[in-house]
Amino acid sequence: MRIVLQRVKKAGVSIHNALHASIDKGFLILVGIEEEDKTEDIEWLCAKICSMRVFGDNEGKLNLDIKQIDGEILIVSQFTLHASTKKGNRPSFIKAARPERAIPLYEKFISETEKILGKPCKTGQFGADMQIELINDGPVTILLDSKNKE
Repeated sequence: MRIVLQRVKKAGVSIHNALHASIDKGFLILVGIEEEDKTEDIEWLCAKICSMRVFGDNEGKLNLDIKQIDGEILIVSQFTLHASTKKGNRPSFIKAARPERAIPLYEKFISETEKILGKPCKTGQFGADMQIELINDGPVTILLDSKNKE
């Protein structure tokens, strides 16, 4: 499972030119799910995300996590995070999980994040053509891969 985590001042996702969901200060999380992903990948990522200290304290040091600032989370599925660009110029998405496998894992990722965060998350719509607007704060953008725990 691959995640792009962006610290934002605000973010929103629109579908068919209508705002579907929006947040203020917090995280925009893009989630890419591959066929081999399991519950353990979700548990590791959600715990890591909710405890990641990337928000400034009173001295401006990155010491606070999302719970400590009462931040919000917007979660959007993005299969293109598993693009392979090794051959040619057209990306291959063969590693991305098919919807029948990905949707339950995506829903589990949302519920696990909500459980750890202690409140509901906002989401995009799986498989929809979405437009995302955000104000990246910092910018702080972090890549996480459950198969490569750096």
